[in-house]
Amino acid sequence: MPRRARLMLSNVPLHLIQRGNNRQACFFADEDYRFYLDWLAEYADKTGCQVHAYVLMTNHVHMLLSVNRAEAPGELMKALGQRYVQHVNRTYRRSGTLWEGRYRSCLTQEETYLLACQRYIELNPVRAGIVDHPGEYRWSSYRANAQGEHDALLKPHPLYNALGMDAAARQAAYRELFRYQLDPGLVDEIRRATNGNYALGNERFTAQISEALGRRATPGKSGRPSKTVESGPAIQGYE
Repeated sequence: MPRRARLMLSNVPLHLIQRGNNRQACFFADEDYRFYLDWLAEYADKTGCQVHAYVLMTNHVHMLLSVNRAEAPGELMKALGQRYVQHVNRTYRRSGTLWEGRYRSCLTQEETYLLACQRYIELNPVRAGIVDHPGEYRWSSYRANAQGEHDALLKPHPLYNALGMDAAARQAAYRELFRYQLDPGLVDEIRRATNGNYALGNERFTAQISEALGRRATPGKSGRPSKTVESGPAIQGYE
């Protein structure tokens, strides 16, 4: 059975995850994380991707992006992945596949899900039991978004900027969102959409995504897959 083509639209935020092959480690030392983030910033700038949130775990990465071209995420991940694999193979005298293959992703409704998705990403080390608080983990965007630590990689989304009149107010409001863990149902919803390459949003949003791309954007009944389309026109005004 052929793999489903990714849902891609310009001007709709995208949550993506890329895992190490067979869920094996892809970061081995502090310098690996630093190189990856440096190159992520470089290629995000070259491809026109805006990174709102990220976390680098030992064997996978999460990102939340906005793009103005449907092709941009693929270009970013291809260039970044190839360069990072070259670094790992050269440094650790290894060969072969590092990543499991295609990254997984979901288009994300802004008003209802974008900040929840940022929390989902930055709480990953807490859910994994690595730290008790997201601010204790070095390789995520939490310290920048919540505590004002400088991170040239990040480009805040307008919804984040709307949290307060100035940086201190925005950070305080953002920290308030982390007083409680995400609802387990919401965590499962984000996971299903990302792993299945579906739209993450309400019925109106998913219907608009389906109409714009000419294919279903939610899980369907088993059977013969419908025709797939990689990209389409931007949509506006969804709720």
